[in-house]
Amino acid sequence: MTREVKIGSLKIGGGNRIAIQSMTNTRTDDIEATSAQIAALARAGADLVRVAVPDMAAADAVGELVRRSPVPLSADIHFDYRLALRCVEQGIAKVRLNPGNIGDKHRVYEVADACAARGVPIRVGVNSGSVQRELLAKYGGPTADALCESALWHVKLLEECGFSDIVISLKSSSVRTTVASYRKLAALCDYPLHLGVTEAGTERMGVLKSAVGIGSLLLDGIGDTFRVSLTEDPVREIAAAKDILKAVGLGEGPELVCCPTCGRTRIDLIGLAKEVERRLSEVSLPIKVAVMGCAVNGPGEAREADIGIAGGDGKCILFKAGEIVASFPEEEAVDRLISEIKRMERR
Repeated sequence: MTREVKIGSLKIGGGNRIAIQSMTNTRTDDIEATSAQIAALARAGADLVRVAVPDMAAADAVGELVRRSPVPLSADIHFDYRLALRCVEQGIAKVRLNPGNIGDKHRVYEVADACAARGVPIRVGVNSGSVQRELLAKYGGPTADALCESALWHVKLLEECGFSDIVISLKSSSVRTTVASYRKLAALCDYPLHLGVTEAGTERMGVLKSAVGIGSLLLDGIGDTFRVSLTEDPVREIAAAKDILKAVGLGEGPELVCCPTCGRTRIDLIGLAKEVERRLSEVSLPIKVAVMGCAVNGPGEAREADIGIAGGDGKCILFKAGEIVASFPEEEAVDRLISEIKRMERR
């Protein structure tokens, strides 16, 4: 088990639930736009939101963003240690940086001391593009070994400052390298790990690569928080993250299972499944819901589901725990299913 780190009101590691993150894509010094996006991410289910801090104007905006935010904020900082100091001064809950690229050790000490005084953890964030040249030469590229050695070198700089309130991330655009890196690092330290596949792409491939990479690690018991990085509206990252958690059995709310359709299907199974999926966004009950295309085999095939519908030739049945409890026309199926789920939720 990893050690616990507190990020404002949020706790990660130490057996706490896995936290979902995203990052704003507005100009951070545009306080209105950035606050609105932070609020939207929080409504979608983000536990932590990161903001880019490329200059002092962005750093100066952090205080107001923190005051308005419903969730803890993390500052993404590169090269200029003064930006980190300013963000800490203004109440940021977490700082993401590479200690090795902010100057000599005295600057690292200054940032570490400021963070320690305010109880602000530091995420050491290593990407395949930020690995030191000597490590790239040593390992022949940004391999898992190179990423791990780079991260531990950065961590050592903080530890030499007496700072240990640390989270680590190792990200590659390669799913295979990402998974291998985290597996290796998890065996070498007990710091909380922030998972992610960087530069994953647009929504279709980005979700797929993230699901394979992040999901594999979560199934291994590795990871305390993660971001699904998409070239998309950041709110879509939160939806994908929640789906990944559900897929590996760690999510909250209902899980939908559906048969893939075949030549025996005599109802609009695709349309029904999509509508049920949409309507389940109104439900918080942690149940398994099935939508099946065959009234004969459906209840048996979905016996592990808590509730579901199956149909054929314009008729549908409602079943619970594999037992048929009602039948009705296809056009009533979704309303009847959701109505029964809502009744279960009120109990």
